[in-house]
Amino acid sequence: MSVLIKNGRIVTAVDDYFADVFIDGETVAQIGKDLAVEADTVIDATDRLVIPGGIDPHTHLDMPFGGTTSADDFETGTLAAAHGGTTCIVDFAIQSKGESTLKGLDTWHAKAEGKATIDYGFHMIITDMAVERLPEMVKLRDAGVTSYKLFMAYPGVLYVDDGTLYRAFRQAGDNGTRICMHAENGIVIDEIVREAVADGKIEPKYHALTRPTRMEAEGVYRAIAIAEVAKVPLYIVHLSCHDALEEVKRGRARGVDVVAETCPQYLLLDQSWYDRPDFEGSKWVMTPALREKWNQDSLWQGLKFRDLETIGTDHCPFCFKGQKELGRESFTKIPNGAPGIENRMSVIYDEGVVKGRIGLNRYVELTSTAAAKAFGLFPKKGTIAVGSDADIVVFDPNKKRTISIDDERTHHMNVDYSAYEGREVQGWSETVLSRGRVIVKDGSVQTKGGGQFIKRAGAGELLR
Repeated sequence: MSVLIKNGRIVTAVDDYFADVFIDGETVAQIGKDLAVEADTVIDATDRLVIPGGIDPHTHLDMPFGGTTSADDFETGTLAAAHGGTTCIVDFAIQSKGESTLKGLDTWHAKAEGKATIDYGFHMIITDMAVERLPEMVKLRDAGVTSYKLFMAYPGVLYVDDGTLYRAFRQAGDNGTRICMHAENGIVIDEIVREAVADGKIEPKYHALTRPTRMEAEGVYRAIAIAEVAKVPLYIVHLSCHDALEEVKRGRARGVDVVAETCPQYLLLDQSWYDRPDFEGSKWVMTPALREKWNQDSLWQGLKFRDLETIGTDHCPFCFKGQKELGRESFTKIPNGAPGIENRMSVIYDEGVVKGRIGLNRYVELTSTAAAKAFGLFPKKGTIAVGSDADIVVFDPNKKRTISIDDERTHHMNVDYSAYEGREVQGWSETVLSRGRVIVKDGSVQTKGGGQFIKRAGAGELLR
């Protein structure tokens, strides 16, 4: 099948021009002014932006947590992502403690295969790594899994000690792969939580009040220091606050290879959401927690000046009824996570481009290209160029929508609330193509399934 996108304004991380795009099969075949070619499908992109499909480098689909499982699986989650203009995700496979990481990878392949509508890759969450199992990390790289996530948080569940961190960091560095780090001092946080619960402080707001920003900053500092010694590229996930950003800036200033990600919730929402009545604050219980509003200005500045390089969602949705409610007796039992995979492209365009915080090229870079480069997907993904996958969004920069679960045009996630309920946004993904297939047109799904696992290149390498 062939597709011709005519009359659009093509915007990549570095370019901005008017031209047509001809897609032959799964890849971009020609780009030029007034292309005179025949195509099976013609899309008129007059007054529209033609941008690379979004890449969300941080999702948790079909993930067990806190006695339940995230509400979106690879079918519903990738369909929702497609509606929002995201055409590729990198999800987190999990190694069960004491078991092989390769077994964990097989489990996640089984969860995704045949269900995903958009392409996907995997990071591997490492929960332990004995010396004798280090060769598994080489096998993971051979299998196209070129990034690993480790946790300083959640003692007894996902937490690993500093020795395990260093061991895994060294192996990843030797492999030419990247470490993703959930950086919070979970040991100290657990003590703060214990004291709060003993004092009867159990409402949702105490999830935030027991996770101080200094504990995130300490984790970021320690992760950067270990990565510097281990000589491994580091990626700080879901950075939420000024204190942690300062540590990233210090590390980068002395030449450490560290990239940091933030998420829309930390740019748009704040700690006051936990004060909502009738336990509604539990909807925004996530880790790291929402912070005081003043942190948002620091994060936007970090995005503008490239101390923050990517925007992922950390999409890990749990329904309010039946899942978040597991924590009514104590905030410690609320499943951590919130929805957002569908909203990222629009809310960042609205808050970033429309409000003058970032330009169009930087918008594309933050939502697609930077993640592609960080995680071995570029230039196959993350740009519009001859030979690249035809993952393309025809984006209406003027269309306004009010996000609501009551509007079937704005909510396709399998969760009973929206983190951005009632928020009007300007900028909407109108037509979405994944490897040349039109998967969403004018808000309607055109095809389901067909998403493929992408074997990614190593850190700093190109994927073709």
